[in-house]
Amino acid sequence: MEETKKYIQAFLSQNKIEVPPNKLSLFDEFIANEQNINSVKIIQENQKVIMANWKLKTRIDDIISHQISLPNGTVNKKYEAKFDFITLGWNDVIYSEIKDLEETGLEFNNDEELLFGNPLISGDLKIKLLFRIEGEAVDSKLNEKIITIIINPDPKSLWKDIESDKNDPYWKEDNVNVSASFLDKNIVISSKRGRSHANVGSFRDDDFAFKNINETGWSVLAVSDGAGSASLSRQGSKMSCDLVVSYFEENFTEEFLKEFDDNLLNHHNKTDEDSSKKISHFVYDNLSKAAWYVHKELEKFAIKLERPLKDLHATLIFALVKKYDFGYAILTFGVGDCPIGILNKDLTEIKLMNWLDVGEFGGGTRFITMPEIFQSDKFSTRFGFKLVDDFSYLILMTDGIYDPKFVVEANLEKIENWKDFLEDLNGKNEENCKVDFNKENTEIANQLSTWMDFWNPGNHDDRTLAIIY
Repeated sequence: MEETKKYIQAFLSQNKIEVPPNKLSLFDEFIANEQNINSVKIIQENQKVIMANWKLKTRIDDIISHQISLPNGTVNKKYEAKFDFITLGWNDVIYSEIKDLEETGLEFNNDEELLFGNPLISGDLKIKLLFRIEGEAVDSKLNEKIITIIINPDPKSLWKDIESDKNDPYWKEDNVNVSASFLDKNIVISSKRGRSHANVGSFRDDDFAFKNINETGWSVLAVSDGAGSASLSRQGSKMSCDLVVSYFEENFTEEFLKEFDDNLLNHHNKTDEDSSKKISHFVYDNLSKAAWYVHKELEKFAIKLERPLKDLHATLIFALVKKYDFGYAILTFGVGDCPIGILNKDLTEIKLMNWLDVGEFGGGTRFITMPEIFQSDKFSTRFGFKLVDDFSYLILMTDGIYDPKFVVEANLEKIENWKDFLEDLNGKNEENCKVDFNKENTEIANQLSTWMDFWNPGNHDDRTLAIIY
């Protein structure tokens, strides 16, 4: 009753009513009235309900207005975001679910409080979080909070793929891939127009050519990268590769090669102390003639068109390979920034068969169209020779592959980087694209072509990759 007395006294006081001394006994009688006692209890209980409801209401509003930041996503790229209610201070949330995810590609795991999936659409996604907090009735209407997630578009989708002009006199296919036999091994090549060219409808500047010269047992493979700044580099690269093949097809006759075959056998058997020197002379004399022949033919072509030779600027690498009873002879030449690498059979060693015209050593990219390369004191170092029992891969590539996959020239001489490269080809990549180097695989050219579409920010040049395996 004391509590009832205090409550009624406070209530009367708030209404500016004072109990005079002569009414105290009446007041005691009033507060002892059972009806008044019950009324006070009802009022107090209602006040508690109002207070609880207000606290719930303000708490719900606090959660709704709480600014939370979820990580940005990208279309077609795996996304995960944890709704950590404890960290957010939402430990009084007893139920939650997310609605309106049907067309987003995302899902919500309520038990793990995890939003995940592969976003299908870009933009500011408005997702609806429905929740109930402690103190609300189990059948009460769920509260609604809108959360914004920024999903960026797939960078690939921002690039156009405009066909090149087929009416151009020097037009060639935007993308080419091929597989075939190469000696007793196989070869697969893919050459793809870069995204930067496809985006504006310009041409593929890279090119390649290969041939098995059956009469002599030699096979030749050439790869070239036309300079992006040269207006006819697409033709320069094509001619360079085709001219290399035609040169050796015409000049590497059985009779001409007989002395080299003898020197090679003596070198293998170690029966001639001068065999190494003779082989080096042969490689230099004949591969330099081939390179000079390409240069002169390009020069003639430029004169015919009344265009400067620099309009045909193109790098050039090529390899000649023959299988003997005692192993494989590999002869190489390179000008420019395209590497040639040979991996031994058990993948424990890499031999880079050429140095690249990059950085301080090379002084910048050089092209087969530059006459000064033939006059340089470094010209003799552009040739390579190796005699091996066997090999697993002989790989030629343009900088469209080398730049994103090896980054710097020093990495080309590290077996670990080449193993990573092979693992990448074997499917260890974001796109899970795999190239199956089984000799019976008839889809390998298409597989390599698909793999060549890999995404690497800032690297959108033409890509050519030739692999003998």
